[in-house]
Parts: sequence; structure tokens; C-alpha cells
Amino acid sequence: MKRQWRITPHDGPMVEQLIRTSGLSPVVAQLLVSRGVYSSEDATAFLDTKLTNLRDPQELPGVPKATQILLDAIEQSTPVVIYGDYDADGMTGSAILVNGLRLLGADVSYHVPNRLEEGYGLNEDAIRKLAQRGKKLIVSVDCGITSVECAQVCRELGVTLVITDHHQMNETLPDAAAIVHPRLPGSNYPFGELCGAGVAFKLAWSLCQAKAGQKKVTPPMKRFLMQSLALAAIGTIADVVPLVDENRVLVNHGLRTMQREPLPGLFELMKLTKLDQASELTTESIAFSLAPRLNAAGRLGQAQLAIELMTIEAGERACMLAEYIDGLNGTRDTLQRSVQLAAQKQAKEEFDIDEDAALVLNGVGWHAGVIGVVAGRLAEKYAKPVIIISMDNAGKADAVGSGRVGGTGINLHAALQECENRMVRFGGHPAAAGLTIREADIEAFRGDFCEAVSRQWAEQEIVPSIQIDAEAPLGQLNLHIMKEIETMAPFGAGNPRPVLLGRGVELAEPAKKMGGGERHLSVRFKQGDRVIRGVAFGAADWCEPLNECNGPIEIAYRPVINEFRGYKSVEVHLVDWRVQEPAI
Repeated sequence: MKRQWRITPHDGPMVEQLIRTSGLSPVVAQLLVSRGVYSSEDATAFLDTKLTNLRDPQELPGVPKATQILLDAIEQSTPVVIYGDYDADGMTGSAILVNGLRLLGADVSYHVPNRLEEGYGLNEDAIRKLAQRGKKLIVSVDCGITSVECAQVCRELGVTLVITDHHQMNETLPDAAAIVHPRLPGSNYPFGELCGAGVAFKLAWSLCQAKAGQKKVTPPMKRFLMQSLALAAIGTIADVVPLVDENRVLVNHGLRTMQREPLPGLFELMKLTKLDQASELTTESIAFSLAPRLNAAGRLGQAQLAIELMTIEAGERACMLAEYIDGLNGTRDTLQRSVQLAAQKQAKEEFDIDEDAALVLNGVGWHAGVIGVVAGRLAEKYAKPVIIISMDNAGKADAVGSGRVGGTGINLHAALQECENRMVRFGGHPAAAGLTIREADIEAFRGDFCEAVSRQWAEQEIVPSIQIDAEAPLGQLNLHIMKEIETMAPFGAGNPRPVLLGRGVELAEPAKKMGGGERHLSVRFKQGDRVIRGVAFGAADWCEPLNECNGPIEIAYRPVINEFRGYKSVEVHLVDWRVQEPAI
């Protein structure tokens, strides 16, 4: 399904008014207006990322009660276990609480389920084993809000359960001792988009204040909280929550701390990815370098090692863990490419990619740890929801699936709810979800799911689209303009890096495939006298059509600063392109 290009109308008077009242540059003013920021007050609120803009942690629903439970546990030397999720958000959130509780003198350990053997979230077997080992208090991170049965098991075993989560909740909440959640029913917290690590950070902050006996914490606590901002930033970026409100503050200051004083294990990983040499860390630095490596550990059943990396002191062990996790990412990449090629082949040979409302692809033995990434890549590629299902090699265990919607606007969770009777269980967000299904039900599920998605396409008149902020000739791109654009950072979900339009563009030389497996595209664009390098990640299939195009083209692109060996230059990341229609 081809994406429509939607160019944001240029409201000249509104832009001029914002320039007059705020003193902003014309470039930033126009981009802010295109995103619905019209007044100088709103512009200040958007651009200002002071730490004082973080709300008091006591305001977050459930924090006061959870804080008291943990304070009592510290004083009474009650064994505490942090039970985290195995993705980057869950692992960074777990590391925040482990580091914080250690600092405050708690008897703390951590458990993260093996993705391949235990699956997502709290599970009864793990809870019983932890109870047998003498754990009296379990604190979940980035999971647990739907674990009604597990909460009951904790009660039966005499284990206190504190849930910290941010995911979609059901009508019935778990009977836990405390639930920390930004959208807890009956509360009125003004920002419901914190990720799991953001929620964990707020709880750790509250604990430090309570232990210090005042809002101002001790120097060791302050250092811990600043370094925890770096972990919260990774979790926030990796979980693709909107980078607005408090999330902008967490990410902005987290990136600064990560560059200035990273945790020992993170520093070793940064050295392997060359991020220690970057003059400035960005959301892209995390999204394409650090987060995939942490996620690789979780996807391959080694999440506990990633948490250890983020909670360990400097030394040889930190170096070894970083190198091992970096190696896991290479393995993950190989597995991912294998599954993606097989899934693409199935999509082309067995389905109508252009006409089907969604794609449900399944294969035997597809690695369960990478199917979510593949679903995301294909959802972006085909501009429609994609679910990838891995079936058991022996055909004895239920199949597991993972789905993504890309930028389509389809509500995946709602679509899955309509097919609930076809699955063993499911859970997730409007944009991403996981499921377990019997192999015999896959075909029927495929039909029901495609019908549910089709209804959303029709009822909500959803059209896959690319939102273009403004038209900008390539000749205008320079480091000065880029510095102005970067004042709107951090960029990500909810505040994407600006997409600009270039018309009358030609190829200065033939496009080339590049990267491992020649998956990416390198091209030099020419517009007038300006020639600029362009890159399209994961879009090598554009190479031949671009080279075969004789006339001028239009490009939708994101301008970025490329830094190589200390030299900075402007290049563009190609989002989409099309043949330019002749002027009438």
C-alpha cells in the first residue's frame, strides 16, 4: 500500500506572529507551527526541558504506597527481588531500581524471565521458585498490570507484590500491595505516557527523597539519580513512547549524563559502538546503537546479563559483558535477516501485498526473539499491520506471534480483541502486541484479523501517509540551519525529526547498495548546484527503480548531521521518493 504524502499547510501569519512574540528563528517557528505549537508560551513549554519540569514523584499514582513498602523492607532487611521485562525498557527500569535499592542498603536481587522459555511478564512457576528461595517482596518492572492470577499466587505464598507498569490494563486489576501506573483508574496524573523505566525512575527518586528525609537528596543519591536518567532515556527511546512532556526532559538530560558520566558497563558498550567518540549523543544514537544491543540480549534469552552490565562496577567483568552483548547483537542480526527474507518470500508468493488489509505470516522454527523486529520492518515496508508467527519445530507447543502496525494508525490491540477467541492469550499496545495461538487456529485467525483491520481502514478512513513539515530546497541545508532544527530535539515518537520535501531532484551519480548484505541504499542527490549525500536504511530495493528513472524526482527526506572523524556535514535520510509529474 503506497503512502500518501501530506504536506502541512504553511500558515504564514501564524509563523510570523510566533517569530515576533518568541524571538525564534523562522525555521524553528515554521516547524513548531506545523506541529500545532502556535503561542510563545506553548513554544517555551515545548522547547524547555529543565529538570524542574519533572513532576514530583509523589504525584505518580501508587508511588507513596510503594515507597513505604520498600522503605519498610530496607529497614527490616526483607529480601527484595526486582522482576523485570526482557526488553530494553524493562531491563533499564530494573537496573534503576537495583542500583537504587543497593545504594539505600536493601537486600536486593533481580529476575528477568527467559523470553524463549518463560515468555512475557510474571509467571507462577517463577514466583513459586523465588518464594522458595526466601524472597518476600517482588517488585515488577514494565509488566504485571494484567497478572491477576500471579498476584493471587503471591498472596497465597505470603509474598508482597508491588507492580510498576505502564501497559494497557484490563477491567480487573491485580490484587497487589501497591500498583504504580501513570494511568491508574481513579487517579488524575496529567501525563500517561511514561515508559516502564520512567515509572521506575520516579519510584527510585521518591525512595531517595524518603530516605534523605527531604526533597533535596544527598550527593551520592543525586549522582545515582542523574545516572538513572541515562537508563530512563534508553528505555524511553527504545519503547517508542511519545517524546513530549516529561519524556522530553528524561531523554534530554539522560543523554547529557550518558555522555558526561555513564555507568561503567554502559561506557564499555559505548566504546564498542564508537559512541564515546561522538561530540553529542542523540536519540538516533540510542535507537540504532545501544538499544538494539540491549534488546538482543533479551531476544536471545540473556536479559539478565544486560541488567548485570548496567548494575556492575568498572572492571574486567564489565568489559567482558559488553563484548558478549555486542556479539549477541551480531547473532540477532543474522537470525533477523533469515526470518525477514523467509517472511518476505511468503508475503510475495502467497498473499496480495497491495490488496490485503494486513499480513499474517507464519513459519516453523522462526526465532521467537526476532519476530517482533521483523514484523516492525515489514509493517513499515508494506505500510500495513504485520503479524509474524513462529511455530514450534516439533508441533507440540503453541505458536507465538508478534505484531506491529508501523506508522499506519491502525489500533493493533483493538484489532486483536476482535479475534480474542482465536488466541490462547495476547497483550500489548495499539502499535505493538504479542500473542500465543494454537497452530490449528492460525488460518482462521488470519481471516478474522484481516477483517478487523479492514474495518478500521474503512470506518476511520485511515490512509498510510507521510507527514511532510515543509518544502525545503537542498541548497538551504547547512550546519547553521541544522543547529536551529536540533533545538527541537529530542526527536522520536510524538516529535519526529522533521520531514522535508525536495522537488526537481536528480541523481548526481547512480545509486548504490551498501552495508552488510547490501540492505541499505547510498545515493548522491543533485538539485541545482547543490549535491548532497543521501542514505536510505533497509531500502536497497529502491536502487534499480531510482537508477532507471530518467526525469526529475521528488524526495521526502529528513536532514541530519553526519559526523565522521570529527568532521560534520549535512546529509539526508531518504523517507520516500516519487517521479515528479510534469507541470501543467
